[in-house]
Amino acid sequence: MSRRAVVLVIDSLGVGALPDAHLYGDQHSHTLDNTARAVGGIRVENLARLGLGNIEGVESIRPAESPIASFGRMMPLSPAKDTTAGHWELMGVVVERPFATFPEGFPEELMKRFKEETGYDYLWAKPASGTEIIKLLGREHLRTGKLIVYTSADSVFQIAAHEELIPPEELYRICRKARRLLNEYNVGRVIARPFITKNGRFVRTERRKDFSIPPPEQTLLELLSRAGVDVVGVGKVDDIFAHRGFTRTIRAHTSREILTVLSEALADSEGGFFLATLGEFDTLYGHRNDPQGYARTLEEVDHLLPSVMEKLSREDMFIITADHGCDPTTPSTDHSREYVPLMVYGRGLREGVNLGTRATLADVARTVAEYFGVEGIRRGESFLKELLKEKTMHVHRIDDPTAEV
Repeated sequence: MSRRAVVLVIDSLGVGALPDAHLYGDQHSHTLDNTARAVGGIRVENLARLGLGNIEGVESIRPAESPIASFGRMMPLSPAKDTTAGHWELMGVVVERPFATFPEGFPEELMKRFKEETGYDYLWAKPASGTEIIKLLGREHLRTGKLIVYTSADSVFQIAAHEELIPPEELYRICRKARRLLNEYNVGRVIARPFITKNGRFVRTERRKDFSIPPPEQTLLELLSRAGVDVVGVGKVDDIFAHRGFTRTIRAHTSREILTVLSEALADSEGGFFLATLGEFDTLYGHRNDPQGYARTLEEVDHLLPSVMEKLSREDMFIITADHGCDPTTPSTDHSREYVPLMVYGRGLREGVNLGTRATLADVARTVAEYFGVEGIRRGESFLKELLKEKTMHVHRIDDPTAEV
């Protein structure tokens, strides 16, 4: 099949507090608008042309008179507000209960089992900043050989180790053992955090690796790949799905790298589904309360978007969205309970359709599934029919390539 669909997730780009945000302490959150106010405005001409400023609740971006994409916003059906839950829901699987978090630190019983399972002792086992904890405990880690274990406001069990003491492959082995244990505790991710000594300082390396709890049911990724569609993960997004459903992954780290390799992959492919996540918005700027970095990188992404869009053919669909919020201007460094943007572009699709407020992020999965003609997504409502130009684009069924909607 020659058609392609691309979903680009700008990790944490929330567009306003949800009706239940007060239950999470997030009633004043608006990642996009608050960031723009904090830095005196954000210049995102391409995102504005796509309709970002036309989305309900967005005030910091001037609405386009004639948006070249359709636009709306989505609210999660899941009660969670983390990366795993948001990505799973975008791909059609709704988390029924939030993943476990440990604001007071990991329980003693869990850490006792961790020592028994891995054979390693540990330091800390409480919430901490990843960069600060290796400064604080790096030397003791090297002296004692104990792993640095910490968490955050997210459902994560993070293990830091110096590469000269514990090579990354050994750290990954430890994390796999921890992953099996932590499935019982409903922890979303185990994260390996290797670090080194550079210029007398401890710094984290790009050998981070995530070990996610597997989705409880089939995602859009698995349905597409089993139907013969090439499913390509760009960046590290495959980690979020325990590597299930992807036919291949293209590794990249920064937003610039991810958009560059995505553009190159589109230039070399004739069909398939592409899922790319720009994670540095969340990890480097949202969680660290850095609105300047957030705004600067959003402007950089906006500048690079045309290099991706120009690779799209008439049969392609390009969706830009997010998984949750992470307002860098509020006192909290946690994710924020927000609507996420929805922009859908395609040369063969209608422009300027207001898709309104969607009841679940799973509408993306339902729409892409219909676009490729596969079934199996149980949640969400497709918006594909609202976008099709009459008699100009067909929806091919896998089992009947002549069928149309």
